[in-house]
Amino acid sequence: MAQPLSAEKFLTVLKKSGVRVVEHGTWRTHNRNHKGAWGPVNGVMIHHTGSYTTEAGMVDLCRTGYTSLPGPLCHGVIDRSGTVHLVGYGRANHAGLGDDDVLKAVIAEKILPQDNEANTDGNPHFYGFEAINTGKGQSWPQVQLDAMHKVSAALCRAHGWTERSVIGHKEWQPGKPDPAGFAMDAFRAAVAQLLGGKQTGTRPQENEPETAYAPFPGSDYFRPGRRSALITAMGKRLVAEGCGTYSRGPGPSWTEGDRRSYAAWQRKLGYSGDDADGIPGPTSWARLRVPKS
Repeated sequence: MAQPLSAEKFLTVLKKSGVRVVEHGTWRTHNRNHKGAWGPVNGVMIHHTGSYTTEAGMVDLCRTGYTSLPGPLCHGVIDRSGTVHLVGYGRANHAGLGDDDVLKAVIAEKILPQDNEANTDGNPHFYGFEAINTGKGQSWPQVQLDAMHKVSAALCRAHGWTERSVIGHKEWQPGKPDPAGFAMDAFRAAVAQLLGGKQTGTRPQENEPETAYAPFPGSDYFRPGRRSALITAMGKRLVAEGCGTYSRGPGPSWTEGDRRSYAAWQRKLGYSGDDADGIPGPTSWARLRVPKS
């Protein structure tokens, strides 16, 4: 929970992330603050725009809105070249009503529950970005996804949040499909990588460098025959988290004991079924905070 950044700080944070930023009109004071609160802010919400004729037209629409839904409809529009167009700042008509349990999970930086009700106004609580995409099978250019990851990570960093503070509209309001075409867990994993592994409700101790942890080597790394000091370091962390099921070890070779122990870690994080198969993924790996070997 935090007070919103000033408009100038918001602009500075986005520019420092490495994205190209274009300012539109009096975006700093274009808002819906007269209709309700702006803040405290708790996270970043990602949307797709839906069908459009031109990108410039969609940017203008997100700035002005409709008769029934006045703009701004977000804070920034991310076009397909990765440029971020700032169209408003303050309370914006983007999140609408959503699930209070989802908001509680975002504040606590925990795994999100299923959104099943719309009883809480999200407009005071989330920075909102509309990414230009029809949502009907249109591809996502990597440069656009990169910009979406960067602005999300930049705002998380500015507020001291983890990637769990980034959600999709489809995770907030029942029936919303956006953003379509990718999984939000994968999106959050990319944000976590930009944050250097600072992850999911676990924060580095004071003065602890974010670069102290081993980056995720990829799921294919964990297979029979793999032998490395990183696997030993992972096993020691699993034991420290109370998830070690080793009869011998941990050691440098990937074994069934490693897989069972990692599955116990995944279950501890709240995963189940195929998501708790014992093969490390980027999100659970970042939460484990395996030191560099």
